[in-house]
Amino acid sequence: MSIRNILIFLLAFGFAVSANAAKAIKKTNRTRKARVVKTIADHSINLNKADANVLASVKGIGPKKAKAIVNYRNAKGKFKSVKDLTNVRGIGDKRLAKIGKYLTV
Repeated sequence: MSIRNILIFLLAFGFAVSANAAKAIKKTNRTRKARVVKTIADHSINLNKADANVLASVKGIGPKKAKAIVNYRNAKGKFKSVKDLTNVRGIGDKRLAKIGKYLTV
């Protein structure tokens, strides 16, 4: 085996190891995020205290809806009940039925 072949082999081996390491890191990050979201979703989130990032972690509320909830709260004042979420544009009874169990006031 020539030195050139050995160098090519080592280079290819290095790339393979790097690719597997990157996949493992991505998988770990996804698992960690899922754990955080599950932990947050297991507890009721206070609509009057949560910021947009916390609200967006609830399944059924994306970043745009979370921002709309915070903007509504800032403009109209605190929510008196979870049902008041239906006053936020884009949140109706169906969505409230899905997300309401994770929220409180």
